[in-house]
Amino acid sequence: VHAAAAQVGREILVSMDLAGPKVRTGDFPPGPAVARARVTRQKWGEIITPAKLYLSPAGHPVAPPPLGPGRPGVSIEVDPHWHAQLRPGSAITLVDVRNSRRRFIVSEVVEDGLVIALGQRNAYIGERTLLNHEGFRTRVTGIAPIERSLLLHPGDELILSTTQEPAVLPSAGPAILGCTAPEAVAVLRVGHRVLFDDGSIAAVVRSLRAEGDDTQALLEVTRAGLEGTKLAAHKGINLPDTHIPLPSLSVEDLAAFDFVAHHADIAAISFIRTPADVDFALQALEDIARADPDNAERIRDLGIVLKIETEPAYEHLAAVLLAGMRHRHFGIMIARGDLAVELGFERMAEVPRLIMRMAEAAHIPVIMGTQILENLAKKGIPSRAEITDAGYALRSECVMLNKGPHIGEAIEILEHLSRKLGRSELKNRQSLRRIASWGDDIAAD
Repeated sequence: VHAAAAQVGREILVSMDLAGPKVRTGDFPPGPAVARARVTRQKWGEIITPAKLYLSPAGHPVAPPPLGPGRPGVSIEVDPHWHAQLRPGSAITLVDVRNSRRRFIVSEVVEDGLVIALGQRNAYIGERTLLNHEGFRTRVTGIAPIERSLLLHPGDELILSTTQEPAVLPSAGPAILGCTAPEAVAVLRVGHRVLFDDGSIAAVVRSLRAEGDDTQALLEVTRAGLEGTKLAAHKGINLPDTHIPLPSLSVEDLAAFDFVAHHADIAAISFIRTPADVDFALQALEDIARADPDNAERIRDLGIVLKIETEPAYEHLAAVLLAGMRHRHFGIMIARGDLAVELGFERMAEVPRLIMRMAEAAHIPVIMGTQILENLAKKGIPSRAEITDAGYALRSECVMLNKGPHIGEAIEILEHLSRKLGRSELKNRQSLRRIASWGDDIAAD
């Protein structure tokens, strides 16, 4: 990026995120090691593209070719001597995990050792499936286990635990899920909300119990899809009612902060909740500067952007901004996605406006984020709603766009909107109503 900036003669600042502690679901036990080789068909059944197998000698896997038309193929490893006998036109027969007989024909033997075989019917290939070629057999290896998930409906129960063991998914009774931040589970209380996977699943704590050193919270699902919503490993957990006893920067974040301070222009800090979190982050930056006197001035000039993405950060916004204003290069990001999860999507019509008004009063620049022109960036065609949303986002000083193959077009449209709107409006001239939580926070200070 720095090389590109020098080439075009423009200042291009590099921002790096510090993720903060991540509260996520723990590991799930692996499912069966099965992969599906699939054909694609016309609506009337005619095959468009065949099922594909990519065969490599065991111990020497070869990357499959770039994805072409049709469904992805299945990469497998086989005995090297058996593999060496394959030629274009060789027939491979097997009985798949459903006990269905299938036949594949070798279409190509690539120079690096990859063999491509095509079939006219779907096949479920499992670890240890037996392949036959001219009377010689070999077992399949190299198939990864399927990622398991839990299908949840409103009214279902599950247990969130401080254990770090893989989830227990019984056929009857509530599943027991671990959490990557057991400290968060330990401070849950009855009635607290627990939101999974960006709020697609909502639950409430019904009871708590201790099992030795393990704390377990029994949850009842209050929101999920009509036909259920899947919950898998390593999905985000939001706890809007719970004070989580974790620092805003984890040990890993502090190590990354040192790299960011030396190489980037801006650090975007997640998981901010209170002024104490801001103080902790600024002190960490000062510690990095003192440890490197030769680069101390550059490090202290690092831009700091606080992500306003939690309910406590919104409730303590005035105090958070005052703490951040100690730093001379300071701004905030309104992370609408996480705020919507914690505060409710219906409040996103008002909350970003209120935050912008407070920041404008304090002369603090604002980045508006989350899904702006997302459809355009990914598919090349914007929706009417997101054009209106982009116009609203341009009331901030900066807009964060989602990545996608059409990101260049998204930037052009955003720049066009910015020029047009800049002639007809000046930021946001709506009034700021009294916010009860802000008033209480200021009174307490």
